[in-house]
Amino acid sequence: MKLMKIVGDVKEKKILLLQGPMGSYFNTLDTKFTNEGAKVFRIGFNAGDEFFARTDHYTGYKDKPKNWQKFVEEFYKKYDIQMLFVFGDCRFYQKIAIDIAQKLQIEVFVFEEGYIRPNFITLEKYGVNGYSPQPKDRTFYDNLIFDDNLIQEIENVVKFKSTFIKLAREAIIYYWVANLFYHKYPYYIHHRNFSLMDEFKAGCKNVFRKYKYKFIERGLNNRFKNELSKKYYFVPLQTHGDFQIKTHSKYKNIEAFIKEVMESFSKNAPKETFLVFKHHPVDRGRRNHANYIKNLAYILGIKHRVIVTWDVHLPTLLKNAIGTVVINSTVGISSLYHETPTICLGDAIYDIEGLTSLGLTIDEFWSEYKEVDTELFKKFRGYLIKTTQINSNFYL
Repeated sequence: MKLMKIVGDVKEKKILLLQGPMGSYFNTLDTKFTNEGAKVFRIGFNAGDEFFARTDHYTGYKDKPKNWQKFVEEFYKKYDIQMLFVFGDCRFYQKIAIDIAQKLQIEVFVFEEGYIRPNFITLEKYGVNGYSPQPKDRTFYDNLIFDDNLIQEIENVVKFKSTFIKLAREAIIYYWVANLFYHKYPYYIHHRNFSLMDEFKAGCKNVFRKYKYKFIERGLNNRFKNELSKKYYFVPLQTHGDFQIKTHSKYKNIEAFIKEVMESFSKNAPKETFLVFKHHPVDRGRRNHANYIKNLAYILGIKHRVIVTWDVHLPTLLKNAIGTVVINSTVGISSLYHETPTICLGDAIYDIEGLTSLGLTIDEFWSEYKEVDTELFKKFRGYLIKTTQINSNFYL
């Protein structure tokens, strides 16, 4: 099993599973490790965590955030924890837990959504994304050799049907329980809005906008394939509260990124080209950047050269773009897969000489972009899948 290849032997190890993704995935992990002979402990921070944990070795942290560092350090020492598993490495509780674990020489493993999507989840030792230990030296990948058996193993992927319904169901239960019993965890701080009503409204808006723009934009896919093909640059937007922006880039928010890209495009891009934005699907019910982008386009005198989309087919946008501009989104990896020149304006694991336009400024990129070395990308992608990607889903 790929999970155990990454983690190694857990027999007689004392393991802490800290919170985890919404739902029951960490229960599956709990059972797996227990069956392998490990002693598993759980810590959660709200009633939603407690509801899904459903185990007698669960501990609820109910104290103030300022006391978390002392609590988790004492917990590690009391139970002689040897391995820590978390989901994401930038959230308040997780980041402190990781810092203390590393000081105590506890092995840290971090889950995240897949670098390669769909059909994969990420598991790395030490950290993910900007904290990932993945090599970023081109020479390392140039020297890799993949035999036919390894290539077959990498490409032999089980494809999963959409898990949106289960995700939505577990999210509703999680938020409902956590809000209903908030008094049990009165000091809990969430990484984004934790209101059940606000999340419900966002979910409804998401569904409404999905089908609304699917209808409104029904002709855009063909336009990008035909009359606009290789006449535009593509900018996939990340979520407004993405820790990859806050932690692994210079930008305070997504609006600052949009502003810099549009100002540079207006001054430096060939006049016959267009700039195409696409909203992040997770943000569909929470943020609408269209007015901000259109107003800025008007001020910059490029209102007829800017297109804002919501639900256009992502591979179509990538394949037909001149180039892609990202902060550090995993869409950048998809862009490289489609051999589209790509520039990263933040810290990304794939920002490597030969893959991206590393070394260029955004002003230079519009006319001097660098082509993707396809052989190098195959090696990078293969190594990434082999060492960090598990063919699974958090909501199966």
